[in-house]
Amino acid sequence: MQELIIRIRENEDESAFNELYEGYAHKFFQFAQSFVGEREIAEEIVNDVLVKLWMERNKNLHIKNMQVYLYASIKNGCLNHLRSVSSKKNNEIKVTEAYYFHLSIDPSQILISKELSDNMLKAVNELPARCKLIFKMVKEDDLSCKEVATILGLSDKTVFAQLSIALKKLDSAIHSK
Repeated sequence: MQELIIRIRENEDESAFNELYEGYAHKFFQFAQSFVGEREIAEEIVNDVLVKLWMERNKNLHIKNMQVYLYASIKNGCLNHLRSVSSKKNNEIKVTEAYYFHLSIDPSQILISKELSDNMLKAVNELPARCKLIFKMVKEDDLSCKEVATILGLSDKTVFAQLSIALKKLDSAIHSK
């Protein structure tokens, strides 16, 4: 992603922006939809963030980790949307309960037996909402614990503890069968 950002900033390269959009928009849409629960709204929020990135490409020179910046911007856009349509209490419930988990298929998963895969998916789906969100961001989106903490506004220790809980529960579910 960093190479695309450099091309966008320094060369105002539209093809780099298109590559960024095509390569990351789907992940960003899923992330936003986990907060707002509606596909169209999620797409609108992500598109707004990415258009702002393009429009202000020369102003964002001080941002060191653009991936964290984009995730945080999307999260903030989602939270602003939620605040505008319902009370704060309802927003907190919706944010914590609305997250879903999706296991993407890669070559290593093909080698895992169907039963083991089913047990793993069941165990992940049984994780508490925050624990599941953190697990997904670290394991599927390849974000570090520190980056997840920054995005979600949590301490590093909280993120690490939640990830540890998720891994212990998954290990237990896999080895108990």
